Amino acid sequence: MVFPGLLLAIILVYVFAITLRWLPAGGYTSPGDNLGLWARSIILPVVVLTIPGIANMASQVRGTMIDELRKDYVRTLRTRGINPRTIILKHALRNAAGPALTVLGFEFIGMLGGALIIERVFALQGYGTYAFNAALQGDIPLIMGITLFGVLLVVAVNLAIDVVNGFLIPKVRTF
Repeated sequence: MVFPGLLLAIILVYVFAITLRWLPAGGYTSPGDNLGLWARSIILPVVVLTIPGIANMASQVRGTMIDELRKDYVRTLRTRGINPRTIILKHALRNAAGPALTVLGFEFIGMLGGALIIERVFALQGYGTYAFNAALQGDIPLIMGITLFGVLLVVAVNLAIDVVNGFLIPKVRTF
């Protein structure tokens, strides 16, 4: 991660919660209590967790698209007079989606790892805090359950990415 989530969280809290007073600095409101307050309470944590991943994904897609657009099949499609938009959207982007989806899976799992720090900054109770408290208390069955949940989540995300890759890129299909 190029820009640490903790630093980004502190900057965003200072700007949007303390200086401008547009959003709450921390805490959580249930959507059942007040939908508007709930949306305002999760904006900053969601932005802090997703901005580094979005930047990494954009860089990955850009690099892969540059490589795809330099390949021979793109040159052939251009000489046949096919619309450049069709070449980009239908052919190059589809082939560039595989590596980008893999990075998306890594980013999703990485967000889970960064959740503890973000939960602490925004005074939220969540997966990271739950795991941290279980480790402090030495609650082995709870730690095992949290670990099992994390492993199942990683497997589910990787399976979903493999299935989507199979639909997008015919070369990777095994069925």
